Amino acid sequence: MPPPMSVPAWVWAVALATLTALVLLDLIVVNRNPHRITVREATRWVAFYVGCAVLFGVGVWIFGGSEHAAGFATGYITEYSLSVDNLFIFMMIMANFAVPAIHQHRVLLIGIVLALVMRGVFIGVGAQAVQNFSWIFWLFGAILIYTAWKFAFNQSEDDEYDPNGGVVRLVRRMFPVTDEYHGSQLTIKRDGRRWLTPMFIVIVAIGGADLVFAVDSIPAIFGITQDAFLVFAANAFALMGLRQLYFLLGGLVEKLVYLSYGLAVILGFIGVKLVLHALHENELPFINGGEHVTWVPEINNWLSLGVIVSVLGITTVASLLKTRRDERAGGGAAAAAPAAQAEEAGNAPH
Repeated sequence: MPPPMSVPAWVWAVALATLTALVLLDLIVVNRNPHRITVREATRWVAFYVGCAVLFGVGVWIFGGSEHAAGFATGYITEYSLSVDNLFIFMMIMANFAVPAIHQHRVLLIGIVLALVMRGVFIGVGAQAVQNFSWIFWLFGAILIYTAWKFAFNQSEDDEYDPNGGVVRLVRRMFPVTDEYHGSQLTIKRDGRRWLTPMFIVIVAIGGADLVFAVDSIPAIFGITQDAFLVFAANAFALMGLRQLYFLLGGLVEKLVYLSYGLAVILGFIGVKLVLHALHENELPFINGGEHVTWVPEINNWLSLGVIVSVLGITTVASLLKTRRDERAGGGAAAAAPAAQAEEAGNAPH
C-alpha cells in the first residue's frame, strides 16, 4: 500500500466546510418544503453526489497521484456497495415505525450526519492504530473474512438487526415518547414535560444501525487505503449519496438477490489483502521470528478496483437475470392455473 498523503490542515478544513455546507443546503431544502421524493428528483441528487465524488477523485489524481486516486475510487465503490445492503435495514426501520413519506428524507439526512460523526471518530482511532500497531491488520483481516462468511451464508446484519433493539429500548426507558408523529418535530412539550416523538426514535435507530455497519465498512476501507483523509472522504461521499439511493432504488433493492454473495466475495478479497499486508508488516514474534514476510505478494489498488467493479457487475447482472426468470416463471404459473381449473371443470361429470 502507498504511504498516506501529506494533507495540510487547511485542506481538511475546506473539505469539512464543504461537507457542512452540503448538509445545511439539503436541510434547508427539505425543511422549506417537506415532500415525497420522486424517482426523478432522487436520480438528480444521486448524479450530483456521484459527480462530486468523481471530481474529488480527479483532484486526488492531480495532487496525490494515480495510486491514491485508485485507492479513493476503490474505497468509495466498496463503501457505496456495502451501503446498498444497508438499505434493507433502513427500509425495515421506516416500515417498523411507519414514518410518513414526506419526512423520510429528513430522517435519513439527520441519521447519516450522526453516522458521519461516529465514523469520523472510528476513522481517527483506526488511522492511529494502523500507523502504530502492525498487528491491527490481522484483526481487520479476521473481521472481514468472518463477515464475508456471514454474508455468504445469508447471515448478515440484515437478519440479525432489531429496529427496537438496545439503544432504542434504552432511550424509551429514559424518556417519555409520544404515540403519534408531530410533523418533523423531534420533541414536544406536553403537560409541562418534554416528550420525544417517534421521529427522534427513528433517527436513533438509523444511527444505531449505521454504527453496527461501521464494524464491517471501516476495516474494509482501511484494507484498501490507510490514508485517513481518503478514508473519511470515501465514507462521506458514500453516506451523503445513500439517502437519495434509498428513494431511487426502493423496491429494486429486493431484486439484487445475489448481492450478499457479491459482498461476501468483496469482503473476503479485502480480508485476504489485509492478511498479505499484515505479513509484509509483521512484527509478531511467533510469525517468521518477528521479521517481515517479504516474499508474499501484495495486491495493489488498481487490481483491487478491477476485482471489486467486476464482482459488483457480475452480481448485479446475475441478480437481475434471475429475478426476470422468476417473474416469467411466476407469470406462466399464474396463467396456467386458471387454464387447468377450466380443464378440470370441463372434464367434470355433469
